[in-house]
Amino acid sequence: MKEQILALWNTHGDSITALGGKILFAFLVALGGRVLIHIAGALIRRATSRIPLFDETFASMFRIVISYTILIVCIIMILDSFGVNTASLIALLGAAGVAVGLALKDTLSNIASGIILLLLRSYRKGDYIEFGACAGTVRDMDLFTTSLETPDGIFISAPNSSIWGLPLKNYSRNRRRRMDISIGISYSDSIDTAFKLMRQIAAEEKRFLPDPAPQIMVQSLGESSVNITLRAWAHADDYWPAYWDLMRGLKDRTLAAGLTIPFPQQDVHIVAEPQPHNPEPTGNLIDDPRR
Repeated sequence: MKEQILALWNTHGDSITALGGKILFAFLVALGGRVLIHIAGALIRRATSRIPLFDETFASMFRIVISYTILIVCIIMILDSFGVNTASLIALLGAAGVAVGLALKDTLSNIASGIILLLLRSYRKGDYIEFGACAGTVRDMDLFTTSLETPDGIFISAPNSSIWGLPLKNYSRNRRRRMDISIGISYSDSIDTAFKLMRQIAAEEKRFLPDPAPQIMVQSLGESSVNITLRAWAHADDYWPAYWDLMRGLKDRTLAAGLTIPFPQQDVHIVAEPQPHNPEPTGNLIDDPRR
């Protein structure tokens, strides 16, 4: 047995040594690639954590792209060390990629849309967005889909291409929002009294921003009411708490100011049509046999 091993070594020693070197090189490349992926991910996390308001979703996507790039380079290096013609392999993979791309054009469209949305930063994790018939808070985003959660706790998974192809509303993007508080008063009420009430509400509400200053106006003359509107600006975080607090006490304050909140009503006028004149019949009448 020992003699056979020595004979095999004497005959194929150089080939075995070369193969062992290639295997060792492949192992070192794979280990080095794994270490590089870990180091690159840590550096990206550390760098992005120091940038204020940096999008966490974009950082995660950037780590994925870097990891796959290092992995592909390592695979090409290993195949090249074993004598594989990587140029032909890359050309073959390119042709296969074209065929796969045509078959998965919708999927690739989602990837392209996801990259564009990340670069444009139309929204980020935690924003409340609305597009088409969908609306919710962004919980996660990857190359293919965006995950949302509605205010009542429903999970929505939307393809990125469907978001990119529709007008998008981001309610969390701007730091301030305008609030419209409206009341309807009777036509017999005083508009000056309603304006005075709205000025009191604007002066007492500390969450309203002084610039732009609150505005009070007659918004419209409705069918049964005169609609008075208070427009004021507030920070995005204070918008809904302030709106709910004001709407809760608006009815009582309106009635306490001597104003009337009318119900929708319509005046119906009934016109009686004249009855047609029926002349008495002439000629002989047939006697009723029951007489």
